[in-house]
Amino acid sequence: MTTPHTTAVLGLGRMGSAIATRLAAQGWDVVGWTRSGRASGTVKMTGDPNEAVAQADLVLLALFDGPACQKVLDDVRDSLRTDTIVLNTSTIAPAEATRLARQLGPSYVHAPLLGSVPAAAAGALQIIAAADQEALDRVRPVLETLGTVRHVDDASTAAALKLIANNSLAGAVLALRDSLRQADALGLPRTQTLDVLELGQLGGLVARKRPFLLGEPTSATAEFTIGALAKDMALLATASDTPLRSAAGLADTPTALEADIAVAATVPAVEDAVLEPLRAYIRGHATGDPSHFRDAFLPTGHIEGIRDGAFVSWRLDEYCTLFQGQPAPDEPTRTRRIDAIDVHATVATATMTLSHGADTFTDIFLLVLADGSWRIANKAYHRHD
Repeated sequence: MTTPHTTAVLGLGRMGSAIATRLAAQGWDVVGWTRSGRASGTVKMTGDPNEAVAQADLVLLALFDGPACQKVLDDVRDSLRTDTIVLNTSTIAPAEATRLARQLGPSYVHAPLLGSVPAAAAGALQIIAAADQEALDRVRPVLETLGTVRHVDDASTAAALKLIANNSLAGAVLALRDSLRQADALGLPRTQTLDVLELGQLGGLVARKRPFLLGEPTSATAEFTIGALAKDMALLATASDTPLRSAAGLADTPTALEADIAVAATVPAVEDAVLEPLRAYIRGHATGDPSHFRDAFLPTGHIEGIRDGAFVSWRLDEYCTLFQGQPAPDEPTRTRRIDAIDVHATVATATMTLSHGADTFTDIFLLVLADGSWRIANKAYHRHD
C-alpha cells in the first residue's frame, strides 16, 4: 500500500504542534494550519486550511473537540482529494466519532492518543486506532512515527476507550487533591507530603508535576490543561449516562482552565463557612441542644426519611422537639463524620455518616448560600439497622 507523502496537520495547539514537529523531524513533508493563526516555527504553515488539504495525502486533525472537527471538515470538504485519508487524533465523544466515520467512510481513521506533549515529541504515544484495514495500512507509518498502535473495531470504541483512559487520569488528580487537603488539615509541610506521596501509587504524577504542586514559578507550560480534561470528563458522563464525580470535580476547579491539570490538585479545602452548618448539626446531636439545629438549618428546612417503616417529613420545629437538651447516654461511643461535600457557587451537597449505637445513619444535605451565610435547606437520611 502507498503511504502518505504530504501530511496536513490541522490544529497546532500543544499536541498538534508536538505531532507536526515530530513528523517533520522524522522526514515527513508536513504543512500546518491552526484556527488561532498561531505560527509554528518548526513546520511549514498556511493561513488557508483548504490550501493545506489540497496538497495532502493525509489530513491529520488535532483539534479541541467534536464541533471543531466537524466545522473544519465541513470547511475543507471540497478540497479533499478522493484518495486522501483523514486521521483524527482529537478527543471527542463516541457518537461524534461514529458520525464522522459515517460521513467519510473508509477514508476515515479515528486514532485518539494516550500521552501528552513529551510522549509525542519522543514518539512514545499509545495510539488507539479504528479504521478499515487498507486505510490503517496507509497511515500506519505515520502513526508508528508517533508511537505504538493498538487496533480496535470501530471509531466509537476508540473514542470511548480514550475517555476511559482520561477518566483514570482525572481520578488520580482528584485523589491527589484529597491527599493534599488532608495533609494541609493535619498541618503537614507540602514538600514532606509530596516526598511520601511520590513513593506510592501517585508517585509518577507527583514526580512529573511537583513544580505545579508546590506553586513554584516554572517556565514549563501545561502539557494537558484543566479545561481539556474537564471537557473530556463531561463527554464521558454524557456518553455513559452514568454519574461521574470527576466531571464536576474538575469543572468546578476555581482556577484558569488553561492551567496544567496538576493545579487542580492544589485547590484548598472547602471553606469553613460552608462546613459550619454541618458542624452545628453535629453539635446538635452531640449535645442534644436543638438551638444548634436552628443555627444549622434554614427556618424552612425539612428533614425526611423512613422511620419505623413509614416515610416522615418533619419541619424544623418538629425535628427540634425530638431533642431535650441532653446528650444521649451513649454519646461517648457515638461518632459522626463528613464524608463528602461539593460546592457549586451558591449551592452545595454533603454526605455525612453518623454511628449512633446500634444504628448507622447516612445523611444527605442540600445547602444554600442565603443572605451571606451557608445554611442547610433540607436533609434526607437512611437508617442502617
